[in-house]
Amino acid sequence: MTARVRGVVAAITTPVTEAGHPDIPRFLSRAQRLLADGCDGLNVLGTTGEATSFSAEARESLTDAVGRSGLPTSRLLVGVGAAALDDAVRLTKSAAANGFGGALVLPPFYYKAVADAGLMRFFDRLVTATAAEAIPLYLYNFPALSGVTYTPALVEALVAAFGDRIAGLKDSSGDVPYSRQIAAISPDLDVFPSNEANLGLAREGGPFAGCISATANLNSADCARGYREGDADALFRAIAFRNIFDGLPLVPAIKAMVAHLAADPAHELTLPPLAPLAAEQRRELFTRFGALGRLEAPVALA
Repeated sequence: MTARVRGVVAAITTPVTEAGHPDIPRFLSRAQRLLADGCDGLNVLGTTGEATSFSAEARESLTDAVGRSGLPTSRLLVGVGAAALDDAVRLTKSAAANGFGGALVLPPFYYKAVADAGLMRFFDRLVTATAAEAIPLYLYNFPALSGVTYTPALVEALVAAFGDRIAGLKDSSGDVPYSRQIAAISPDLDVFPSNEANLGLAREGGPFAGCISATANLNSADCARGYREGDADALFRAIAFRNIFDGLPLVPAIKAMVAHLAADPAHELTLPPLAPLAAEQRRELFTRFGALGRLEAPVALA
């Protein structure tokens, strides 16, 4: 059995063309760089990767390109969440066919306040339709955007019903007690908070499998040193770097910083409905970055 993804996982941005398609050469170059700079894995086509702004066809084209690229796909998770079950099935099958280490599943996110019974039906059909591929499924809990929470009771029911197909959960709620509660459901459930501050707990054999973070696009080297070597200074720097994005639109700000550090403005392009940072937001971001006092920070360039 292939080892499961653990440790420092960057929620990689998706470079886009002027026409709004995935910029596959830039994406593959960036993925290689992030892995070389210390990431244990990557989360492809997550929120930071603007997954839900792409068509299913565009998402599948990127998944297929990654599968052909020679990248270690067993170390990559890919977002397959969709409002339509058929799209989620299609994307999960594509992830499996391309050897990804897991499929990250948002709950179907248009209807709010849905009953757990409805979510169980969704997963029953997803698991059944992908039984031949049997790729591990990771739940993606981001209620601030999806409007639907993977409650502890629901996660427990999913694990009881579908066993090791439910491999873990990524929590972007920022609620560490919630993450701990989910991790306590089963020792086989890999839980990834989204904040680098939890890497210390993961290293010490705590309840978490690592961290899936947007800012690991930029501070992966420090994250890796903090996680693998217990370097407290490196972890402190990684957390300080994360804090410069507070209060700013996260995805456009991450892409602006990637573009700046890579000296490649094309990385800053976003898909509607996201817009590039406004001028005052850019000034604030780069003022904060300059205040870190480490313009030669270990960052992942393109």
